[in-house]
Amino acid sequence: MGKSDDPLEKVQENLNYQFCDPALLELALTHPSYAHEHPEEGGEEYHNQRLEFLGDAVLDFLVAAWLYRTYRDFPEGPLTRLRATLVRTTTLADLARELELGEALRLGRGEEESGGDARSANLCDVLEATIGALYLDGGLDIIWSRLEPWFAQKADAILDAESYVDAKSRFQEWAQAELGATPVYQIVAEEGPDHAKTFTAQVLVEHQIAGQGTGASKRLAEQAAARAALADRLHLIGQTEAVITEVVRHAVAGGQPQGSGEEFHR
Repeated sequence: MGKSDDPLEKVQENLNYQFCDPALLELALTHPSYAHEHPEEGGEEYHNQRLEFLGDAVLDFLVAAWLYRTYRDFPEGPLTRLRATLVRTTTLADLARELELGEALRLGRGEEESGGDARSANLCDVLEATIGALYLDGGLDIIWSRLEPWFAQKADAILDAESYVDAKSRFQEWAQAELGATPVYQIVAEEGPDHAKTFTAQVLVEHQIAGQGTGASKRLAEQAAARAALADRLHLIGQTEAVITEVVRHAVAGGQPQGSGEEFHR
């Protein structure tokens, strides 16, 4: 969208909130490069970095508290990784774009000419600064009542894709919890020319191959091996649960499980 004739008003419309002190919002939208070029407007330190510092802490708290209340069965590790994904630069830059903060961001000439209003780092910073301004002007409830729907939708998408945790981390957690061992990865094959190589990786647990996978880089191959190992573990767990269910069903019925005891214990 093009720049609004009144960028402050546009941002407030997108936030569905009118600032009691619009100067706070103006400060949140002022990049250091603008302040350095326009010291007459408040000095070279009249920019959004202090508000960014505040907003970063406020957002971390709000997201953490919401995750704690919402995902009651999640232990600390998954909660921490999900929070990190929700508040990372690229995620917050997406929210800043939806609020059209880039269009309202006040930049110095050089920063503007180099595309600073679309740069993810700047967008993340201005979002955090805006949250800092919202906190000072309206408080925590004002912030979260406007941001919760967006973060809830984003969290659902992350969990659906399981992108808050990579396969290597998940498999390591399983191996350490269930076996007391840490997986070890090794590249066992490389194929193709230098510009289009395919790597094959294996993941070993206690010197036994637990999974194998291929990828366009060593990292991707290791992730594929971890996914294969996880899939194999889940398959075994499913088989075990099926056997237990069969045993319980026959015990309740007063019978014996199908097959001999020797076959069952194998």
